[in-house]
Amino acid sequence: MASDRLVLDQFFPYRLSVTTNVVSDVIAKAYEALFDLSIPEWRVIAVVAERDGVTQQGICTATRMDKVTVSRATIALVNRGLVTRAPNRADRRSRLLALTEAGQSLYAQVAPKALQFEEQIFSSFDARELEDFMRMLRAIEARALELGGG
Repeated sequence: MASDRLVLDQFFPYRLSVTTNVVSDVIAKAYEALFDLSIPEWRVIAVVAERDGVTQQGICTATRMDKVTVSRATIALVNRGLVTRAPNRADRRSRLLALTEAGQSLYAQVAPKALQFEEQIFSSFDARELEDFMRMLRAIEARALELGGG
């Protein structure tokens, strides 16, 4: 019979959060040292690279980062000349983001490093385990969104 006593270290949401933070911290240190990028800045660059012409709201939706974090990251990237903001004819309140040539060049340097980190972290798992893990993560995300009404 299941216990009503919470053991934090065995509580799945806690474990997911701690694991995510550990992985993000390792990657953040590397991105800061190698590319002078924060994790939110890298996520903005990555989403814009995949979806040229995305809005900040689109980035919030794709990454689940809050508006303030996305806004600060975007401002920093615009100030560094890595991202541009163009008028959005469909919604005059928002801007469409695109990578500049310098932003595309930086993305071309960072993306292989991101894939290298992923390989280093997950190299002890076989392809089937990783497929199962990804499927489970997507199922957990979908279920949490169902429960949270989002």
